[in-house]
Amino acid sequence: MLNQSNRLRRTGGLRDAFTRQSLMKKLLILASISLILLFAIVIIVARDLPSPGKVERDKGFSTTFLDRDGEVLFEMYQDKNRIPVNIENVPDHLKQATIAIEDKDFYSHQGFSVLGMGRAAIKTIFFGKLEGGSTLTQQLVKNVLLTRERTVTRKIKEFILALEIERRYDKDTILELYLNEAPYGGQFWGIESAAKGYFGKPASELTIVESAFLAGLPQRPSYYSPFIGEKDAYIPRTKAVLRRLREDDYISSNEEKEALKKLETIKFEKPSSALAAPHFVYYVRELVAKEFGQSVLDQGITIKTTLSKKLQEKAQLIVKSEIEKTKALHATNGAAVIIENKTGQILSMIGSYDYSDADYGAYNTAIALRQPGSAVKPITYATAFKQGYTPSTVVMDVATEFPDQGGKSYNPVNYDGKFRGPMQMRFALGNSINIVAVKTLAMVGIKPFLETANDLGLTTFAPTKKNLDRFGLAITLGGGEVKLLDLTSAYSVFGRGGERIEPSAILEIKDYKGHTLFKAKKVSKKRVLSEEISFLISHILADNNARVEAFGASSQLVVPGKTVAVKTGTTNDKRDNWTVGYTREVTTGVWVGNNDNSPMSAGVASGLTGASSIWNKIMREVLKDYKDGIASVPGKVKALEVDALFGGLPKDGSNKRSEYFLSGTEPKSISSYYKKIKLSRADNSRLANEIEIKKGEYEEREYFVPTEADPISRDGKNRWQEGINAWVAGQGDSRYKVPTDLSGAQSDDVIVTIQEPKNEERVNHNDIKVRIRVSSVKSIRNVKIFINDSQVKSIDGDNHEITEMFNLSDGTYNIGVKAENTDGKTGEAGARIGVNRDWFEGLTLTITP
Repeated sequence: MLNQSNRLRRTGGLRDAFTRQSLMKKLLILASISLILLFAIVIIVARDLPSPGKVERDKGFSTTFLDRDGEVLFEMYQDKNRIPVNIENVPDHLKQATIAIEDKDFYSHQGFSVLGMGRAAIKTIFFGKLEGGSTLTQQLVKNVLLTRERTVTRKIKEFILALEIERRYDKDTILELYLNEAPYGGQFWGIESAAKGYFGKPASELTIVESAFLAGLPQRPSYYSPFIGEKDAYIPRTKAVLRRLREDDYISSNEEKEALKKLETIKFEKPSSALAAPHFVYYVRELVAKEFGQSVLDQGITIKTTLSKKLQEKAQLIVKSEIEKTKALHATNGAAVIIENKTGQILSMIGSYDYSDADYGAYNTAIALRQPGSAVKPITYATAFKQGYTPSTVVMDVATEFPDQGGKSYNPVNYDGKFRGPMQMRFALGNSINIVAVKTLAMVGIKPFLETANDLGLTTFAPTKKNLDRFGLAITLGGGEVKLLDLTSAYSVFGRGGERIEPSAILEIKDYKGHTLFKAKKVSKKRVLSEEISFLISHILADNNARVEAFGASSQLVVPGKTVAVKTGTTNDKRDNWTVGYTREVTTGVWVGNNDNSPMSAGVASGLTGASSIWNKIMREVLKDYKDGIASVPGKVKALEVDALFGGLPKDGSNKRSEYFLSGTEPKSISSYYKKIKLSRADNSRLANEIEIKKGEYEEREYFVPTEADPISRDGKNRWQEGINAWVAGQGDSRYKVPTDLSGAQSDDVIVTIQEPKNEERVNHNDIKVRIRVSSVKSIRNVKIFINDSQVKSIDGDNHEITEMFNLSDGTYNIGVKAENTDGKTGEAGARIGVNRDWFEGLTLTITP
């Protein structure tokens, strides 16, 4: 039994050994197959792996727009607000907090955690739950190179790529890449974007508690974010991060306690998607894309602009507030531009009263083409001053017909329908008189006007053939189209004394590593208008007395206590309302109207409502930081007293005023509009006739006699004078009422005058010209010429001016003339001359005792 039992035990042992050996073989085979399969899977998976080098992003970053003082205007991105930062600019406590809560062995592992992967494998095999165990390196791979799907294949890819990244990059670089790619809630991707989004500061300025808060977000950003997550969920998470910092000896217990106290009062930035200066930001964006290419806007650049955020916000509030008031007048939108004169830098650009307006808020009217109305008149007068006209030049403001292109007539009217007669250019510009502006343009020419406008920066007015063909005299009343930005820039030329500076919007562009890609060059100035003419225009536009008739003494064009040059403009159809004004240092332009180009109501009046009201309020804010005043009087400009009515030298008994002139253009005499008229002494309501004048039987009286030539008449017809005559006919002032009827006194007399040769003249040649003047109210019937009492010529007809030639030999002669009028009345005249000798030679001298 014992032996049998022993045999059975040996047999069972052999069987067990064989079973174990068989099992081991199966396990080895299974392991081999598994390794082969795993190797095959790795090979297959590796073929589709993205390049590990792509973990270093060179695009997809946010573009940051700053104002001139470094304040953030906007961070522009497509779907993720990602602002890159260098690891050197990340505080140590932020790095430590991230490592402590996410991957405490970051600096010791090779891209993966054995314990983490084992834990994940057990959960996957036994609980069917695919889980991470990811290191920072693996999270970086997941965030940048792979999709967020939860499959075994993706985990294998993640593992392989993590190993390769660890091989390629040092730990600090990997940590920098992670911090720039981690999700921090909402649109905030990367620590720099998160620091600015949650705390309004760069990552370099974060405190310990702020760093702990941010380090805790990437695990579940949509849950922990105070903006979009569960209420107060960030508090226990931040506490956990602080605890881990203490446990890993990054901070002390006291530092943890202090941080926990600060956590109770932590302040977050107010979440907002609003842009500061949205129209300006997009304007700059287009400038950058045009200059450097569209791709640069995806590379994390920082653009420092010329805009003043403080001034922009004030101006935007003013525009919005005023437009809310003018909506009742069907003026539903407004725009404004502010330019610093010495640099040409745009300080503010407001493209609409409200960017969020669903209909047209996003449309940038500051760079849209609109008709400028009378706001271009200063350019007309600047062109006139270049041609020698002066602020005291008189142009008649009367109803006038102008032949325009295409054979049509153009009949402009003034804003109030009135006609004021003689207007000096100072007051015509100040009061924005349309008729005078049109006449002035006709006098100087459309092409010179367009050349001046183009020089000032209004490129839509360039003197091209197309523009010369399409623009008529209405261009001076705003018949063309300009941009508010360009018009404001054009006015700034007057402000800086005739020098043009191209408006600029960008001071500097840097990449995310701080390298300068662009820096604004030194301001380039171009002389486009003389200092003297710029001063004359500025002085007129700053002269409240020059515009008081049209705008009153206390209009919105007056900034109390400040000297500011300003001009308004309103199109005839009330579709556009403008005000542009400036000092030596700054220029502000404002537009009001409707984006659908519908007319505003008649209540929108230049100088009272609309653009002028906005301009006035903005200018008050601007002049808190910039000086008022226009340029000083240039050396070649002189002051002179002139006649207040007709602008010549002062006339005795007439009012006078002071005026500035470019040296050499000042008046040299009394205005020719003052005329002394000879009236009949017998009837002073009639003009003295020729007989009365010859006899001296007249009296002189002074009248106002304005006359103008018509420089654009094509048929010889003087339409300008016709308009003057019609206006004069309607005047009550007797000084304009020059008598037109001729006196009939002594009308039957005939007076003959031998104008050449003179009596008792010696003529030193034999060809004698005889020039005769016959004066008679009645018609002349016949004129006879006698030499030495012999008739040599008889001339019939109503001839008052006669010239005849006679060849006479040397000697002395008596020339006689006898004229007869149709009433049979006669007149005679005689002259004694000498030909090549004295007239008295050969005379017998008789002496009477």
